Amino acid sequence: MAIKNVTQLSDVQSLRLRHDTAIQEKTKKTGFADLMQEEIQRTSVQFSKHAETRIRQRGIEVSDDMMASLNQAVQKAREKGAKDTVIIGTQGAFIVNVPNNIVITTMTEQEMKNNIFTNIDSAVLM
Repeated sequence: MAIKNVTQLSDVQSLRLRHDTAIQEKTKKTGFADLMQEEIQRTSVQFSKHAETRIRQRGIEVSDDMMASLNQAVQKAREKGAKDTVIIGTQGAFIVNVPNNIVITTMTEQEMKNNIFTNIDSAVLM
């Protein structure tokens, strides 16, 4: 019976070794840069298909600086407990679902003048 336990122990050790090796291989494939990019994408504002269409139609330039400002504005709204917010800046207005980090739609400064924002719980000026 002692021999059987040694065999089982050997099988368990073998499984653990295979598991650890698989984890190491996966870690090698996803280096630090990949993990950092995944984290940035997870915490960075994303655009819905509708918002992407509106950006193209309205000729809104989405620069790195504008994205940084938008992400900061969303973070401020999140800290205050906002759920759906309008973020108003020089490029226009962005309606954002804060919990999901999704820009739902956007409009230019000219379009804001004759519009009413509904179903929002906060506004952030950037």
